[in-house]
Amino acid sequence: MGSHPESKDSLPAPVTPAGRDALEAILTHPARTVVALDFDGTLAPIVPDPDRARAHPDAVPALAALAPKVASVAVVTGRPAGVAVRHGGFAGVPGLEHLVVLGHYGAERWDAVSGTVTAPAPHPGVAAVRAELPGFLDGIGAWQGTWIEEKGRAVAVHTRRAADPQAAFEALREPLGELAARHGLIVEPGRMVLELRPPGMDKGVALMEYVREVGAEAVLYAGDDLGDLPAFAAVDKLRSDGVPGLLVCSGSSEVAELAERADLVVDGPAGVVRLLTALAAQLA
Repeated sequence: MGSHPESKDSLPAPVTPAGRDALEAILTHPARTVVALDFDGTLAPIVPDPDRARAHPDAVPALAALAPKVASVAVVTGRPAGVAVRHGGFAGVPGLEHLVVLGHYGAERWDAVSGTVTAPAPHPGVAAVRAELPGFLDGIGAWQGTWIEEKGRAVAVHTRRAADPQAAFEALREPLGELAARHGLIVEPGRMVLELRPPGMDKGVALMEYVREVGAEAVLYAGDDLGDLPAFAAVDKLRSDGVPGLLVCSGSSEVAELAERADLVVDGPAGVVRLLTALAAQLA
């Protein structure tokens, strides 16, 4: 593809051959492309209180400009689908009539075309863990500086407010892993957060199923967190099956693993928005 001038409206050049091939495929066949994006840290800046997270102010306009030009746009998130829709401001937006939000790592799905969420019955282990977690954290001396986020089909323990967030995160990984296993759950690590949730679904499974449902012949996936690694792996698998894929990291010094595997690293949600805007402009 060669290099692109670094202006606000220019498309940045992927640093890998596979990424450059994927961008070429997306630009050549946009109507066969799925654009899939994580929410927190990718479309919405990370904030200390997840209830206050909102999509970047230019995210919805960028998505609305891009969506009519590609096969589909999907938001793939660990949040409940309805929460992501509200915090993203995705409902009733011209241009996003066919947006799909795959919530709880794909266990829930919201379709803009119907405005409804579909989901299976909740896992009983989540309710058991929810009841046990406050006493469990207190019992291991981890109550100070940590807090619990209720996520419906999952429950998360945040350490970002602790005196040493990384040390608290590392100290909790093993005991929370044991608690989760006792109730048939798994632990999904993120950016200063450990989420206890049912096994069997992750962003990789959700993305792979959706790309195949759409029949996409190219895919772009953007994420920022450890929970996005399975989606990156799914894109690698799609590439091996002949479907070009562009891996975008919404840059963060907290998750080096994702940046190292990405074809393109952008500057957080603002960088993701610039990429989406430039892509829409290029396809106009």
